[in-house]
Amino acid sequence: MPICAEKGFPENESVFHDTKKYGRTRPDSAALFFQQMKPFFIGSEIYRGSSYGQWHPLHIPRVSTVMDLTRALGWIGPGQYRASPRAKPAALESFHTPDYIAALQQAEALQAVDELSRTRHGLGTTANPVFPEMFRRPATGAGGVMLAAELVREGGVVHVPGGGTHHAMAERANGFCYLNDPVLCLLALRGLGLSRIAYVDIDAHHCDGVEAALGGAEDMVLVSVHEERRWPFTGALEDTGGGRAFNLPVPRGFNDSEMRVVLHRLILPVLERFDPQAVVLQCGADAVEEDPLSRLSLSNNAHVAVALALRDLAPRLIVLGGGGYNPWSVARAWTRVWGALNGWSAAGVLPEEAQAVLGALTWNRRASGRVPPDTWRMTLEDAPREGEVRAEVLERVEALRGREVMALTG
Repeated sequence: MPICAEKGFPENESVFHDTKKYGRTRPDSAALFFQQMKPFFIGSEIYRGSSYGQWHPLHIPRVSTVMDLTRALGWIGPGQYRASPRAKPAALESFHTPDYIAALQQAEALQAVDELSRTRHGLGTTANPVFPEMFRRPATGAGGVMLAAELVREGGVVHVPGGGTHHAMAERANGFCYLNDPVLCLLALRGLGLSRIAYVDIDAHHCDGVEAALGGAEDMVLVSVHEERRWPFTGALEDTGGGRAFNLPVPRGFNDSEMRVVLHRLILPVLERFDPQAVVLQCGADAVEEDPLSRLSLSNNAHVAVALALRDLAPRLIVLGGGGYNPWSVARAWTRVWGALNGWSAAGVLPEEAQAVLGALTWNRRASGRVPPDTWRMTLEDAPREGEVRAEVLERVEALRGREVMALTG
């Protein structure tokens, strides 16, 4: 069956939206509102050919593949694509320190760092190496999320796959992240005059930089679902980030069935009580089973389900990228999310033009990348990865539900 247009929710909607079991997540009027608005896609050619280095997990193409795949599918309509501007230093200093921004620019210009920049600012390390676009590339991601905030001023949906760098600190690079564009996005939404902003993060790694910056902000709520005992080793169940963060560390093998419970028992109830005017979703693809830097077992159906549920919960949604280190699973997940936000089906075999995009990818770091499975090259939709809903997941969800009322009304 070829890829085809579809009105309403995508074909797997019933897998994650059992209304008899979980109830409705939003009145029909909100879903109709979004059906009448075309989402925006923010991208940039700076990502094409840009690499952190041959041996770094981010040596793979990601955003450029999503751009090529969406175009091959005909999923970018007139007026939907916007080129990301590059954020200027003054805009970046709404969160980052001037000294850090200057050091980052100097490191790019010189293609070298001194000992002070390495020790104080975390530049020139194994995780955050010197590379040719080390300022311009993250500044473009930051500019994209700031543009996204402006585009949803009156409501709407924006996808920024180049965003999601949630580990960077105010004066330090951290965890492959040089600038913290989720924080910059949240601050830009606050700058529009919004007073209830929600941040949801489903990356395999905890959003330590976002929580450090805004975990206690009275006008925000943060929900993070991440792998336990995984770098950066923050985001414990008891960690409230100053009072407004809900951290759910999940065990290895976290599956679609468990994510469904988390979505309907934790994420949606927390946000419904908070009643956000805008939601920012960090949609890291490293929680998908094939990713080399986590041990979670989600399919990309889970990412689609979370994005659609949050879309119908607030008048403004910004979807970011994030982690993801298997070039096929990243491209397929983020392209699927974009398609679902537009009402396009991802079922069946891709047309030849789209297969050619995925078929051109290489990944010599893993044996499976040398001879990728046909499903990686010929489809977007993963097979569902259902499984047991383990007691430890249920117990942690209930523990967070137990403090939900106090945290949001106290």
